[in-house]
Amino acid sequence: MLWLKAFHLIFMVCWFAGLFYLPRILVYFAASEDPATRAQLAIMARKLYRFVTPFMFLTIAFGGTLIATNPGYYLTAKWLWIKLAGVGFLIDYHIRCGRYVREANTDTNRHSHVFYRFFNEIPVLFLFAIVILAVVRPL
Repeated sequence: MLWLKAFHLIFMVCWFAGLFYLPRILVYFAASEDPATRAQLAIMARKLYRFVTPFMFLTIAFGGTLIATNPGYYLTAKWLWIKLAGVGFLIDYHIRCGRYVREANTDTNRHSHVFYRFFNEIPVLFLFAIVILAVVRPL
């Protein structure tokens, strides 16, 4: 079980690294007026998105396996259901990142750098909440 937790945490950290950096690339993309810089940032965003997407699936797989080790406990724990709701939101956030990356790569971006600056802060809030729920288990 400790190996499952370790791998769950490793892949979660890798996934979050991408969720933190990907919108930051989009901030720079939206703020840039130089076509060559924008093209390079769009490529970077696309490659990063493709790189971190498997980490999302591995995080989910190891988390699901952890739940399967003791479903009687986990599936009745309120903290887990709240955590899973947060993870569901992060999956949606990840998918939205993919849409924004696609818009950057097709040069159809419609958001400003200010939008992406706010968008960039969302995963931080969820990281705090999810870690507290998983470690402290307040409910």
